[in-house]
Order: sequence, then structure tokens, then C-alpha cells
Amino acid sequence: MFAGIWTGIRYGTNCRQASWRGSNAVERSASDMKIIDVRTVLLTGPCTNDPFLSESRKLRSAAFIEVITDTELVGIGETYIGYFFPESVPTIVDFFKPILLGQSVDNIAELWQRMYHSGNFWCRVGMGLSVLNGIEAALWDLKGKMYGLPVYELLGGRKHNRLPCYATGGPSNYPKEKLAAKLDHYLSLGFNGVKLGAGCLDTSRGGWHMPRSKGEIAEFEADKLEFVRKHVGGDVHLMLDGHMGNSPTHTWDLDTAVTVLQALEPYDLLFFEEPLHYTDAAGYAELRKKTTIPIAGGECLTGSCEWKMFDDLNCFDVGQPDAAFTGGLGEFMKVAAMLEGSGRKIATHAWGAGGCLMQNIHCGFASGNTLILEIPPDFAGLHSDIVRDSFRMEGGYIWPPEGSGLGIVLTDEIKHKYSFVPGSGEFNSVPGKVLTT
Repeated sequence: MFAGIWTGIRYGTNCRQASWRGSNAVERSASDMKIIDVRTVLLTGPCTNDPFLSESRKLRSAAFIEVITDTELVGIGETYIGYFFPESVPTIVDFFKPILLGQSVDNIAELWQRMYHSGNFWCRVGMGLSVLNGIEAALWDLKGKMYGLPVYELLGGRKHNRLPCYATGGPSNYPKEKLAAKLDHYLSLGFNGVKLGAGCLDTSRGGWHMPRSKGEIAEFEADKLEFVRKHVGGDVHLMLDGHMGNSPTHTWDLDTAVTVLQALEPYDLLFFEEPLHYTDAAGYAELRKKTTIPIAGGECLTGSCEWKMFDDLNCFDVGQPDAAFTGGLGEFMKVAAMLEGSGRKIATHAWGAGGCLMQNIHCGFASGNTLILEIPPDFAGLHSDIVRDSFRMEGGYIWPPEGSGLGIVLTDEIKHKYSFVPGSGEFNSVPGKVLTT
């Protein structure tokens, strides 16, 4: 598309400081290229190739947004809402679409603000803002392709040469022989960090299991971590996830969380994720005072305004924004900067499909306070077919993507291969509505 010849970039610079030889094609394209359509692509495919994660989920759905221009360039982004309620996404995208038609990507922040303001009463937080996230990500992908730059360069530049990562292992598969096999599988894939869920998934006992009393929970989790730490040794990063923002059994109160975490202090956890529900922000603040284990959370939070309340209360040692859910890559960067200003680290949340994965990797490299990246291990086609060689993991580290944009593709072949199955989104089973996929 461009008449100029690329002669290299200086990492950490604004895109207009990139060095070109020849015509001013970039400057001309930025103002001339116009958006002519915005489309939603819903997909369904295998959740994972991981045999241990597959015990809890067989399928996953995903929602991608394509921003079509009057050139050959197409921007692609993902909203994590597509994993839960994909059927809702096209209607919300169509609501925002007129705001983008005829526009360029010169000022993504302004386009985001127009969409945000138009849905002020219902998208300040929550689902509307998360769908807006997917649209905005597609705009950044488009702009990166237009300038021939990775998106992290447009977000302020690369802050890390590489970043540690961990396998997000989902449930603790029991009995312990199976848990050991699960850990061995992740280490064999090259990970040097693993996160497991509280409680256990034991198909021989009928499924999910979590003790009821705080003392029994503390004893169960301490016994598990003693086994895990002995099995993997002291050099592997270990994390535990209480899933209390979305508990499959019952939600812990502050007293339970304090009892459990104090029992786990000898096992050198990098962090404990979601020990309390997000409706208990004051409880999070109190819990941090009562344990030496770093408290992590935030995957369910949307918008920098919601994050500010939790930051002001000192709820987390490690924030977990998701660049496919928080509200946009711009919102992610605001949250990361907010947490950095408070002396906090971030650990990206990334359980969507391939777009979600790459959006979080780019934001992680652009944020100075990134501690570690969450990676779905042994991922299936809705990751591998979409990220291709843009995703690079070696020796327990993620390396910065080198291609332009987000580094994701969405071909007609992919769309046909993973045709959408209505009802394939994930939800919590309740009487009258039970998840079967």
C-alpha cells in the first residue's frame, strides 16, 4: 500500500518518529483512509487441546469485530463478552457503527469517547463497555497495520525485552496423581509458572468439590500446595485462584479468606487471585493487611472509573485488567498507569480467544509494571489459527510480537471452520438454565 521504504524504528517512540525514506505515504494514509463498515464475527470451536482443562469445558465461543476500510486494510479486535454472551455482541456493535463510518484512525481516543458518551447510561461499565473494547482494539490493529508497527509501539512503546508467563490451568484436577500429571504437562510445554483453582475437580467424585468450613478449606488448600510445591520444586511460580468473583460452589467471606491465606503463606505463592467477591471491596482492603501473600484481582472490573474505586481502597497488590474486557486498550493503559502510580504490579487476564491473547500481550509490553502474563496452555484453533507465528514463548517467557498491528488474522477459512453454535457461551448453571457444552 505504501510508496515509502521502511528503514527501521526506534523502540519506545511515537509512530510519527519512525524513519521513512521516500514519499510521505504514512501521513497521507492516516488522513485519507476511511472506515466503510464495522462487522461482528461470531465463532465456536474446541475450548482447548489441554486434556485437563477439557474436563471442565469442551467448547468456547468468541466474538471478533472487523473494521473495514476503503483500502485493503482491515482492523480486527476481540471482546471477551464473546466468551459468555456472544449473541449480544452484534446488536451492540451495530449501535456504535454509525459513529465510525467515514472516520479515520487519526484519533482513536476521540472515537472511543464518542462511542462511550453515546451509550453513557448503559456502557460506563459492564457489557456495553466490553463490546466497545473489541471495537477499539480493532482500531488499534488497523492503525498498527497502517504504520507498519506493533500495537505496543502506538501505546507508548515497548517497556520490556521479554515477560515471564504462566499456564492458566483452571481447576485443580484430582486425584493428586492427575494433578501431578497436569503440572508435568505444563512444564513440558515450556512454562515456568502455573495457576491452579481452589477446591478441586474430581470426576470420580462427581465433579467440583470444595470443603465447607473455613478450617477444612484451609487444610485442603495447604495440603494441595504442599504436594504441588514438592512436585515442581521451589523455582516454579505458583499461583492459586479462588474464583470468588464467579465461584462454582460458595463464595468465601473475609474470615474464610483470612484463614485460608494465612495457612498458605509457607508455600511462596506469587499471588492469590480473587479470594473475595468484587462486591466486597472493603473486604479486599482488610484482607491485604492480614496476609503476606500478594492479593490479585480485577478480571471482572470494567472501566478506569470502576478500577479507581478498588485502587483508592488499596484492594490489590496485583491488578488483573483484561485488554479484551476492561473497556479498551486505552482503558487498560490508564488502569496500568493508575496501579503503577500506587506502587502496584499488573498481571494480565487473558482467557478469551486469540485476539484477547494478543491484545493483552501488547498491553503487557507497553506497561512498565507488568509482573507476568497469563497464557492459555496447549491452546486450540481459536487461538493457534488466529495468532499463528505472532505468539512466541521460549524458556518460560513471552517475546514481543514483531509484526504490524496486533498480529492476528481472521480468514474466510477460519470463519467457515469454526462456525458459530448458538448457546455455546459460558454461564453459571442455575435451576432452569444448565450449561451442557
